[in-house]
Amino acid sequence: MNNRTPKKPYPRLTTPLVRENGSLRPATWEEALDRAAQGLQRVVEKQGPEAYGLFSCSKTTNEMNYIAQKFTRVVIGSNNIDSCNRT
Repeated sequence: MNNRTPKKPYPRLTTPLVRENGSLRPATWEEALDRAAQGLQRVVEKQGPEAYGLFSCSKTTNEMNYIAQKFTRVVIGSNNIDSCNRT
C-alpha cells in the first residue's frame, strides 16, 4: 500500500448520541449540546472553574484559538489554557 491507495474509511456518526440508562441512543443536536453544556456546568459548579482546561491546536486558525481562550476565560472563568504552538 502506498500513500495514493485509498484506505477504507471508518464509519462516521451522522447523528449525535446521548447516554440514557446505560445505553446510547440517537438525539437531536440541540439535546446533545444541551447535555454537554449541563455536564460542563455541573463540573464547574462542583469542582470550580479551575477544574476546566483548554488545550488548543496550532493547526486551527488564530480566530478559533482566540474564541476558545475567550470562552475559557470569560464563560468558564479558568486560566488553564495551553497549546502546542511552541516552536
